[in-house]
Amino acid sequence: MAAVPTPRTAAGRKGLDAIMGEPRRAVLAFDFDGTLAPIVPDPDDARAHPGAVPALSRLAPRLCAVAVVTGRPAEDAVRYAGLAGAVGLEHLTVLGAYGAERWDAATGSVTAAPPPPGVAAVRAELPGLLEDSGAPPGTRIEDKGRAVAVHTRRTDDPAAALTLLSGPLHALAERHGLLVEPGRMVLELRAPGADKGAALEAYVREVGGGAVLYGGDDLGDLAAFAAVEKLRGEGVPGLLVCSGGGETGESVPEIADRADLVVDGPSGVVRLLESLAGSLGDGADGPDTP
Repeated sequence: MAAVPTPRTAAGRKGLDAIMGEPRRAVLAFDFDGTLAPIVPDPDDARAHPGAVPALSRLAPRLCAVAVVTGRPAEDAVRYAGLAGAVGLEHLTVLGAYGAERWDAATGSVTAAPPPPGVAAVRAELPGLLEDSGAPPGTRIEDKGRAVAVHTRRTDDPAAALTLLSGPLHALAERHGLLVEPGRMVLELRAPGADKGAALEAYVREVGGGAVLYGGDDLGDLAAFAAVEKLRGEGVPGLLVCSGGGETGESVPEIADRADLVVDGPSGVVRLLESLAGSLGDGADGPDTP
């Protein structure tokens, strides 16, 4: 059994000690793309790492709660990760669309806030704007329902394409009261007011978590990192994990620099989960059945 890696910060070591010492009070939450699933050229092809769900299934019964926090629609994350009906994950929660949507394994249903204004207008205008802006071949629009994303990963020069389109996309978002969320060769136009940090903080408070781990890989996860840091300030130990390198490519510096622990992409996340489950042991004191 591999040992649980040691965080490089005192705050991270305190967070890990709290999780290991009282697992039934711990909340573990993860981003999907780049954290539980490798980054792929076409977002529709994203699937969870083969070891992710088995590792979560083994670990979840020992914890207070497990959640996936993603910008994707909740149903997409559930489908792409293969979470529906997974043994051991009967009480898992997916907070999709930055918390505007919620899927609970216990019910198998999604609850959602009303659709944000402005997204429909952006969806209609975006193809013409990309054409007028000279978007290169390979530029792709991803309709997330509550948001619209423009990916340049398949273009000949993804970074140059992203720079070319940044100004027009920011202007389009501003006209319709939306904001632009940057990511790895993607710009997402979405409504303000919802982010992974607010979603994570509310969830930890809801379930009464006494310690929290959050794993992410991209700029959209900074708000969740900030939420963990805020909870630390209130006395809730926390562990920040960066999924970087490996199958995700280079680590995002803003995430890696703030993380207590950097692992090697989704494979590294799976190894971390497996080491946690192994260290807790099959007889570990898990949560009471809700």
